[in-house]
Amino acid sequence: MYLMKDITRDGDPVLRQVAAKVAFPLSEADQKLAHDMMEYLEVSQVPETAEKYGLRPGVGLAAPQVGVSEMMAAVLVPGTEDHPKPLFKEVIINPVIVSHSVQPAALSEGEGCLSVDHDLPGYVVRHDRITVRYQDIDGKTHKIRLRDYPAIVCQHEIDHLNGHLYYDLINQKDPYQLTDQNTVLID
Repeated sequence: MYLMKDITRDGDPVLRQVAAKVAFPLSEADQKLAHDMMEYLEVSQVPETAEKYGLRPGVGLAAPQVGVSEMMAAVLVPGTEDHPKPLFKEVIINPVIVSHSVQPAALSEGEGCLSVDHDLPGYVVRHDRITVRYQDIDGKTHKIRLRDYPAIVCQHEIDHLNGHLYYDLINQKDPYQLTDQNTVLID
């Protein structure tokens, strides 16, 4: 299982590289990578186990964040009290955003990242709705439409695979300025 000491930190060159496409069938190393990334998310979202292992809770973890420059990310967006089933749970491999809405969206609290140890406040404006094409761990191709929080999480992880960090999208002069008044703020 990955621990916080295994998470690649901001400043490491691997976080700024465009990751390599993953070949199928998955190697044993890539199967373990997929399993271990999802396991980190599952364990980190349970307060007791997160505290036990000293983990920061996460909803996404991309391969470059554990030092592997490959197009693979684990995403686990938890459900709500009313609907406890995860909103989206998948290891996405070779993901591509094939379409997106013109409607911008941002998290009202801003974004965070397991690879960035300090708080960088500000709105990270993304697309409110996206369609992503990706392969699962068996190589099967999926095309899924996501909106709101799950869409933002996937965009954040896909950015990692392309060498971008969330704070690249924050307006440095005025972090809480929204240039488009139609931007949806998601709590």
